[in-house]
Amino acid sequence: MQTIGGQKMLFSELTNSRLWKMSGRLKDAGPELFTLKDRHNHHYILSPTYEEVASDLLSLNPPISYKHFPLKVYQISSKFRDEMKPRYGLMRGREFLMKDMYSFDIDETSAKDTYNEICTSYDKIFDRIGIDYVKVLGDSGSIGGNLSHEYQFKAPIGEDCIITCNKCNFSANSEVCHEKKCPNCGEQENVLVQTGIEVGHTFLLGDKYSKPLKAFYLGKNAKPQVLQMGSYGLGLSRILAACVELLSTETDIAWPDVLAPYNVAVIPPKAGSKEEQVTKDVPENLYKLLEDSIPQLKDNVLLDDRLSLTIGRRYLDAKRTGYRYIVVINEKSSGEKPTFEMNDTKETDRLYLSQEELIEYVKQNTKF
Repeated sequence: MQTIGGQKMLFSELTNSRLWKMSGRLKDAGPELFTLKDRHNHHYILSPTYEEVASDLLSLNPPISYKHFPLKVYQISSKFRDEMKPRYGLMRGREFLMKDMYSFDIDETSAKDTYNEICTSYDKIFDRIGIDYVKVLGDSGSIGGNLSHEYQFKAPIGEDCIITCNKCNFSANSEVCHEKKCPNCGEQENVLVQTGIEVGHTFLLGDKYSKPLKAFYLGKNAKPQVLQMGSYGLGLSRILAACVELLSTETDIAWPDVLAPYNVAVIPPKAGSKEEQVTKDVPENLYKLLEDSIPQLKDNVLLDDRLSLTIGRRYLDAKRTGYRYIVVINEKSSGEKPTFEMNDTKETDRLYLSQEELIEYVKQNTKF
């Protein structure tokens, strides 16, 4: 987000309901909106989204010159939605973690350019994660606007129905096109219907929020003019839950390399064993070498120092937790030509590698 000019900030989780009244969204919000009153009988909302708040932020200051746009602000924070049937753990809960961004531009053309730029950034994020996804035309729903796209992980347990035309590659949520016919090219036979998990959503909002909340800029004619707005969300907790759902087995968690809590787990011998006596500083030295040799492994190597447990127990814990590489230290890991037992849980390989070979293997096979 910062690479494309985003400025990080943090809005209050409590939003005065007055702002939602100004946008007209309060009356249409429905029972999924958490509301409360303070001791002064003022009404507040536990925010599920922040279009009103971002627009209000612009209105609280004198109009900013057109020269300073586009403006992009984003945050990572908890959001709240009173789901009727919370389910699937983090997939659909009443509290969830989200990255949301709000953009402001001086006209529709530049707003569309910003929208495409942020969508391209989202494309790169999901490409790095590596889960099979599709970007589809989405329903704007209660947020509104004149253009919307959803990022969907293809999944059997997904709650959204996705329609994809194999002729022209057009994709949309079934809420947008209700028939099994491509609205883009008219194809009927070569249309695929599948389910997906929504993990991201983008909206081109126009002046739906900026106009009623008086988010203006100072134009070339030195007069206040209404800003064009965009809204963009990534469901961070849902992305994690969806990755685990799609990659894991009944017994073991699995992660994309870029999201794994640790990429490498180093397991030293049990305390008091013969292996411990001959390996001494080998585990910690390997830990430091991995972090120094591969910059992406900084803070991504775990040294399991629960030395009262057997190697087998700690290996099983590491495998169940989803660490990609599990390196077991034994008597062969010391001496003039030490070798290390490398277990690649993604490839189900067990290899015996020298120190240099181990580092090269991780470099070549990890999608950081």
